[in-house]
Amino acid sequence: MKPSYSFVIPFLNEEATLVDLFERIAAAVRPLLPAGGSFEVLFIDDGSTDGSALVAERLAKSQPEVSFIQLRGNFGKSAALAAGFERAQGEIVFTLDADLQDDPKEIPRFLEKLAEGYDVVSGFKEKRHDPWHKVLPSRIFNAMVRKLTGVPLRDVNCGFKAYRVDVVKSLRLYGEMHRFVPVLAQWRRFRVAEIVVEHHPRRFGVSKFGAGRFYRGLMDLITVFFLLKYDRKPMHFFGLPGALAVLAGFAVCAWLSILWLQGDSIGTRPLLSLGVLLIVVGVQILATGLIAELVVHLGSRQQDPFEIRRVVAGADADALPAVREGAA
Repeated sequence: MKPSYSFVIPFLNEEATLVDLFERIAAAVRPLLPAGGSFEVLFIDDGSTDGSALVAERLAKSQPEVSFIQLRGNFGKSAALAAGFERAQGEIVFTLDADLQDDPKEIPRFLEKLAEGYDVVSGFKEKRHDPWHKVLPSRIFNAMVRKLTGVPLRDVNCGFKAYRVDVVKSLRLYGEMHRFVPVLAQWRRFRVAEIVVEHHPRRFGVSKFGAGRFYRGLMDLITVFFLLKYDRKPMHFFGLPGALAVLAGFAVCAWLSILWLQGDSIGTRPLLSLGVLLIVVGVQILATGLIAELVVHLGSRQQDPFEIRRVVAGADADALPAVREGAA
């Protein structure tokens, strides 16, 4: 029987928190299970260098609900989540951070919101226990996301989220796209909601995100904005500037041709070079748009953004989907 709930938890050097986190999840979920129901916790090791992998492996061998997925190295949170989503079997899939700042006691509130008909419920850390140099850029980034995408989430960065399984199976994550899953889900017409969740101070370890996180998030925001607007119609993006450049180039060359017919010399005029350049650049932009349309039309071979070293499962090992070694 498939589990009712799946918990996909990437981790990087969190050996002090994994056992406690599993126990808290189990305590919160077991009273919610229907008769004969079960849940699963998938711990994904994203290249830990401490004893986290050993702790997760011991959990998987001692707890039937736990599966341990070890990636071959540090591929990033999006890739780790993608590895977990691929193997998640529950009807409802939760994601939360492994550092104990997210509190599993909020799980029933996520389920209540999903029961209202939503497909994605995202947490909002209204009172954050993080240093100001993390909170301020996050607030600015979230405001930009709301403005550019139209998705009114106040905390798109929050890792504590709940999804219906159809959502996670329909999305492909790469780069830093994990924070934009609610945005991509709404773009696919899934219903998205947000609830306030409690946020705890970090007790163990250190944050894995530095100053470069804002830059990477900004670049991915631009990518998401482009995908939302032009994913299925890239020619609409390339077509206008390409056509304007070609028309401007033809206009310049036509005017120079009239002057030439009137006997004026045009061979040394900079406008001649400008006109030819505009035509060439405009044709290149249009050709890029046509190629993009062809790629969208024919589709492209998708490659998993991760590489799995091994999987250690509990008593439900027979039910775990087959592991594909390698990304090719």
